[in-house]
Amino acid sequence: MLQQVNGQSSGSDAHGRESLREDLQAFLGGEAPLHQLDDLTKVNPVTLETVLRCLQARYTADTFYTRAGCTLVALNPFKPIPQLYSPEVMQEYHTAPQPQKLKPHIFTVGEQTYRNVKSLIEPVNQSIVVSGESGAGKTWTSRCLMKFYAVVAASPTSWESHKIAERIEQRILNSNPVMEAFGNACTLRNNNSSRFGKFIQLQLNRAQQMTGAAVQTYLLEKTRVACQASSERNFHIFYQICKGASADERLQWHLAEGAAFSWLPNPERTLEEDCFEVTREAMLHLGIDAPTQNNIFQALAGLLHLGNTRFADSGNEAQPCPLMDDAKCSVRTAASLLRLPEDPLLETLRIRTIRAGRRQQVFRKPCSRAECDTRRDCLAKLVYARPAGRVRV
Repeated sequence: MLQQVNGQSSGSDAHGRESLREDLQAFLGGEAPLHQLDDLTKVNPVTLETVLRCLQARYTADTFYTRAGCTLVALNPFKPIPQLYSPEVMQEYHTAPQPQKLKPHIFTVGEQTYRNVKSLIEPVNQSIVVSGESGAGKTWTSRCLMKFYAVVAASPTSWESHKIAERIEQRILNSNPVMEAFGNACTLRNNNSSRFGKFIQLQLNRAQQMTGAAVQTYLLEKTRVACQASSERNFHIFYQICKGASADERLQWHLAEGAAFSWLPNPERTLEEDCFEVTREAMLHLGIDAPTQNNIFQALAGLLHLGNTRFADSGNEAQPCPLMDDAKCSVRTAASLLRLPEDPLLETLRIRTIRAGRRQQVFRKPCSRAECDTRRDCLAKLVYARPAGRVRV
């Protein structure tokens, strides 16, 4: 407890801070190199400074995994390290009597969960939570775990089991370009930032062999469709169709060269993720045929034109807001691409329907300009969520 004596602090808190300072200096100035501490629970005292100094020392020594009790801390090396994830390393962790005694690795976590299933009389579902800030390496870590399970969850004597595991792995990996096209975007911190959550479920039989998988997405950042922060971009798929569409597709989707769209900021930036052909090929592998793809891309083009639909203030509250002169063509094109009648679309954007009273009488109230913009944005988010939510393995 800290007490005030003649305007000065004294008591156990002051003594505790002095003791902590001495412990901190002793730890940081100790003989044991910090990069050799493979578990953050061995850090003493446990403070923000000591933990960060330990992680920094291990990162400098090209050691990117560190335990923190039952949690694994992974640092993004921002460079390829293929030898760290080779099949030989996978087998080393899989065959080790006590993998937790090996160096910290994502394969340690994978092997422990796999053994937890095998060691139980009645198998219980195991879960791995991969979390972190944008650019931390969550997607890469998930891929490494998938490859690990494709190797270990296959019968060593059954060629057919190996093929099934490889096929499941490949199908999930094929889903990545599609999910990243529809769910990732360029942000200030990451050119390929995931704007959604992903739940991957691997299914094992009684012999602990992989027999199936399912991938579900959730919490898609739909607001990005209609609102992007400064210096950020919309979802990759919009840039892909604008840059990768053929001449015939441009004509069909009304995407003229150099056309400006309000919901397509920073189109001049070219990223590795803008490859349209990779996305189309991956969609084919997932069973989304060419006609279905065309319908999806046509709807996305319609959203871009919908974003150019602008309203002017109405001088009379009893009258709907008129369209800006340059927006009349946009709403007509958007209605055509979305396969909606133009007049009902405009009415939905500009007129609010209210039901009231015991008889549920219907009242039609013109919306303000701000309300029209909001209704347009809500429609775009609703439409976008449908093709984005189709991605399943």
